[in-house]
Amino acid sequence: MSQKRHAKAHNEYDTLHEVLMCPPHEMRIKKPINEVQKSYEDENIDQEKAVQEHQFLTEMLQRHGVDVRLISPHPKLPEQVFTRDLGFAAENGMIVGRMKTDIRQPEIEECQKWLDENHIVYESISDGTLEGGDVLIDNDVMYIGDSSRTSEKAIKRLKKLYPEKTIMTIPFDEQYLHLDCIFNILSEGTALLYPDALADDLVRDICMRYRTITVTKEEQFTLGTNVLSIGERKVISLPENKQVNHDMREMGFEVIEVPFSEIIKSGGSFRCVTMPLRKYKS
Repeated sequence: MSQKRHAKAHNEYDTLHEVLMCPPHEMRIKKPINEVQKSYEDENIDQEKAVQEHQFLTEMLQRHGVDVRLISPHPKLPEQVFTRDLGFAAENGMIVGRMKTDIRQPEIEECQKWLDENHIVYESISDGTLEGGDVLIDNDVMYIGDSSRTSEKAIKRLKKLYPEKTIMTIPFDEQYLHLDCIFNILSEGTALLYPDALADDLVRDICMRYRTITVTKEEQFTLGTNVLSIGERKVISLPENKQVNHDMREMGFEVIEVPFSEIIKSGGSFRCVTMPLRKYKS
């Protein structure tokens, strides 16, 4: 019998060792489920280009020592490339969520099947809905987006699962999809933030905890906050988000620019397409 494995992650910025991704072979906009998709519904997605972008990202991660695990794309699941939405890893293992839209719920079943086949222990959330893009962890603090995608019932469940953590609930308008589309933690004490999406008191609270790089409205639309920290102050970001990349470099980060313009048409970028399985200090 194969030994069970436990996923592990303490925060958003430790070294990424193992990640779950899904190639976008079936990616397309069938029925728009967010504002970004509505903008590109007529143009839709060039699948061949999307696959090339995803492959380039995969190879970039591998060059930086990341073990990239791939789940096979299902022909009826056009959003499956966004593996982060399926849940999250914390220091005590993997949490698998529950999707808000019916069209995406079968992705959870495919994820659970993959985790079972690879002997990775997980706990499923059955109370309400929970999508991983709404969860950010910074050691003893867990930020949870209170949005149209993640419900109060699920947040209450996470509070019971993580009594030792300070749970900070962040309400925001559903047009921004997930919390990581307006807020992301780059390192201990540094974060990206699109302040226009949050109430003033929440912005003040975040700015007291972090040195914040403010993201403009234009670069929020091109998912400027949705970067991927892979450890040692290295961050994967879109080349189009020039101001964000400049500001991160000014704060001492190594910015690795990866083309991803086709995949972001569906409303997600680098953090959205990567589900960390092991992320910890080397």
